[in-house]
Amino acid sequence: MEVEDWREQGESFTFRDNSIHFFYREGTGVPIVLLHGFPTSSFDWSAVIERVGSNPVLTFDFLGFGLSDKPREHSYTLAWQADLTEALVREKFPGRDVFICAHDMGTSVATELMARDIEGDLGFGIAGILLFNGSILLDRANPTLAQKLLRGPFGPVAARLANEPFFRRQFSSVFSAEHPPTPEFLSDCWELMELEGGNRLGHKLISYMEEREIYADRWHGAIRSWGGDLSLAWGMQDPVAVPEILDGLVELRPSVSPVRFEDLGHYPQVEDPDRFTAVLVEMIGAVGDDARTGSGTTPAG
Repeated sequence: MEVEDWREQGESFTFRDNSIHFFYREGTGVPIVLLHGFPTSSFDWSAVIERVGSNPVLTFDFLGFGLSDKPREHSYTLAWQADLTEALVREKFPGRDVFICAHDMGTSVATELMARDIEGDLGFGIAGILLFNGSILLDRANPTLAQKLLRGPFGPVAARLANEPFFRRQFSSVFSAEHPPTPEFLSDCWELMELEGGNRLGHKLISYMEEREIYADRWHGAIRSWGGDLSLAWGMQDPVAVPEILDGLVELRPSVSPVRFEDLGHYPQVEDPDRFTAVLVEMIGAVGDDARTGSGTTPAG
């Protein structure tokens, strides 16, 4: 699927004077909300959407990513992205419980939503959540060279010098050796990053990693204490969100039984969409009866 095809399948949503690109499909069953990671976009989910069946689906590009606006002076906080998520979910699925599937940076947006749910401040119901391959426990993570450069004192310079060959090398390195990204996928991801100069914003977009330190107690506490149905899955060949992070998450929530993709890396949904989607569908099915009767963790609306 090429970028223009993906653009044509989507729509625009205005949130706080910014244009947000989103994909929405009606259907039957539990609505699925797919949250992407850094530095890519909702395009990551295109193969999953094709395989997930008849469920309603919503996915979108966070501000600063993909086909959404990329304001240069914006402060790209995860709280802002969580506010955006709330607004879109309430717009497309009013009064319904949703199943959230979150990857990479999106996992921290999801844990913020969980924290709001615990506090009674979330404006929709959650049927269940699947988190996978996110460096939620930052002290156990192994950031890429690109991430280290963008977080460092010369981050703005590193962002300005970002180019496609460097991106291809760095991005390919987080996939498993058995399931490398295709040249076409790499080209599409770079095109989406480069739109509106988004590849020059990396030093701003990477600020979510600092937030993982600042709000560690809040977000780790949400994993430990959230009363809903939380699932974990992991590509065990991930060199960034390494398996030790999964171990730590299980320590926080001993009741969870994670799914381990032993031969996949940081992008299981791209590396093996058939296997990943099968796991996602199974997890949604496990919470489906409760969700359809509106018995999620919070009252929606």
